[in-house]
Amino acid sequence: MRHERDARESGFRDPVHDAQATFRCAMRALAEPGTIRTLGADVAPPAPLMAGTAALLLALADYETPIWLDPAIRAAEGPSGFLRFQTGAPVTDDRSKAGFAVLTGPAGLTRKHGFAEGSLEYPDRSTTVIIQVERLEAGEGWRLAGPGIKGEARLAITPQTAELVEALTINHELFPRGIDVYFVCGTRIAALPRSTRITV
Repeated sequence: MRHERDARESGFRDPVHDAQATFRCAMRALAEPGTIRTLGADVAPPAPLMAGTAALLLALADYETPIWLDPAIRAAEGPSGFLRFQTGAPVTDDRSKAGFAVLTGPAGLTRKHGFAEGSLEYPDRSTTVIIQVERLEAGEGWRLAGPGIKGEARLAITPQTAELVEALTINHELFPRGIDVYFVCGTRIAALPRSTRITV
């Protein structure tokens, strides 16, 4: 079938090397919140998935980490099959069961997001949320503080919403519970783990 062939042709060209390099980049982004990093893997996923989103999921997701996709992605022809084929991960309709979630914009994350936030005993049993944005810039925008940040970092995204800021503020207050967030713009990524405090 055409879609299966496209899925095969659009993943990592060098699966082992590209997955390892992407994993390291993703972990460094979490360790240094607000720092923008560029993923080097050449991935061509079906729209509306961005290359950076696909690379993160190909490196991090597997059959034990269900993926939740927002309605815009679910409605598109290709992304669900691409991710199932490339990662082995099931696509779920239940936000609370998702190991990963992909949003086509920040408006999809509100204080009542419904994603898994872990527990005090198992804070790692939470959802990692990937939010695609139109613009991602360091040195301006939100003020970030917390582990991995020397003094203060700045991060700006476009678009942004008051609901997103509220959700991220509440998320930090839940620490060690909560979600971890990656912002993706093309092949560029920045992370906001739950340990990071943001000020507008």
